[in-house]
Amino acid sequence: MNEKVRVLGEQVLSDNWGLVKKTTIELKRRNGEWQRQVRETYDRGDGAGVLLYNRAQRTVILTRQFRFPVFAHGEAGYLIEVVAGKLDGDHPVTTARKEAEEESGYRVHDVELVMSAYMSPGSVTEKLSLFLAEYDAGSKVSSGGGLEDEGEDIEVLELGIDQALRMIETGEIADAKTIMLLQHVRLKGIL
Repeated sequence: MNEKVRVLGEQVLSDNWGLVKKTTIELKRRNGEWQRQVRETYDRGDGAGVLLYNRAQRTVILTRQFRFPVFAHGEAGYLIEVVAGKLDGDHPVTTARKEAEEESGYRVHDVELVMSAYMSPGSVTEKLSLFLAEYDAGSKVSSGGGLEDEGEDIEVLELGIDQALRMIETGEIADAKTIMLLQHVRLKGIL
């Protein structure tokens, strides 16, 4: 039990595609006083993302798909991202491998954990486990594209690492998990 937080009450606002709760808490401030706060959280579960890379060709596999919140924010709605998905009770490594095959068409085996991070901790409970996995032409087992019954219509992109990094600078890649993994491979000298 956290001695600096008291939960006074919770109200479920929505339990549709994810769980939205309004929670009233008291937070003990550094000066010792208790402050009442009301916060809303959105919970869709934790997830995993994986950057597929080919060291010899200096390429990466990314996807482009429609994201309604981006559209609702006033943009076109299509983001270029690493392969990713919800855990749905699976281990993050299992999810990374499964999503790689479903979304990109590549079957990967050796998946290396890079980091786990909260992407938007001000209101979203999701924690993402981010991985790297090598691919080559022999790893391709299907055309990918995601699962239609999950509303996925995913375009698979194979890009040179330098091109992908330039796309961060131009704003063509604006997804946090993707930026983190692309910068990781560059900083570590992997590609």
